Amino acid sequence: MNEKQTILLVDDTRNDIWLVRRAFKNAQVLNPIQEAHNGDEAIAYLQGEPPFDDRARFPVPGVMLLDISMPRRNGFQVLEWLRGQPGLKRLIVIIFTASLRDEDIDRAFDLGANFFIVKPNGLESLITIARCLRDWMECSQFPQLDDVTRV
Repeated sequence: MNEKQTILLVDDTRNDIWLVRRAFKNAQVLNPIQEAHNGDEAIAYLQGEPPFDDRARFPVPGVMLLDISMPRRNGFQVLEWLRGQPGLKRLIVIIFTASLRDEDIDRAFDLGANFFIVKPNGLESLITIARCLRDWMECSQFPQLDDVTRV
């Protein structure tokens, strides 16, 4: 039912993106995955700005996997911006980062993150996380989000 929900993966590390895509494939996550490689790209994607202005190719996501440590705007800045956008503030945000710092966890939740997952070291652990995400998405309901390009 929720296989149509797009996942926006926001991470500046190409190897991490490749590993996530491989784990999702192995876990049979059928949701489309879109990428943004830094905070500015993530915001451009969410706003439907070029090169993400074709909503048929780049739909509003149902879930965002967001790294914290990125160039330009970091994940905290993206999250803070997102929660201030009336049409997008309900987007499910999963912080997906290597940080184990308590202050990062607290800050993420203070800014409105829905979940905080520490990136695992191995592919098998990442596949387990992907399966959990797949199962959670299959049984979850998602809020309506406004396409800000039409607002």
